[in-house]
Amino acid sequence: MKEFFKDIFEYHYHFNQKLVALFIENKDSLSERTIPLFSHNINAHQIWNSRILGKTPLGVHQLHNLETCKSLDDSNLEDTLLIISEFDFGKRIKYKNSSGGEFENSVQEILFHISNHSTHHKGQLISDLRQNGIAPMITDYIYYKI
Repeated sequence: MKEFFKDIFEYHYHFNQKLVALFIENKDSLSERTIPLFSHNINAHQIWNSRILGKTPLGVHQLHNLETCKSLDDSNLEDTLLIISEFDFGKRIKYKNSSGGEFENSVQEILFHISNHSTHHKGQLISDLRQNGIAPMITDYIYYKI
């Protein structure tokens, strides 16, 4: 299971990095929500990693420039790979959400949520690119594996 999650997060990292490059190349044609949405996706990943690792989280809607997003994505992958290798997937993590509600989930549930959340927003970002006349790359997992 750990190898599977490692592969999934390397896949997300691969396409996040390609998306950043495409965003930079087409910066003047992006919709107003593209960079905030991408920042949110990066922030959410960091926030969940921070809950597991006991680090200080970013703000859920904190805005970053694209170079900072790229760097944060590097750190997110590094932290997630550490979590995958060092943590028991059944370990329960207690945390508060951004509204202050208290919850508890396993490391495995959190990792799945991060991946699912990233996929959801990646689809929105691809849609934004198309609507603004920018041809996106194919980001399907199966193409990553070819």
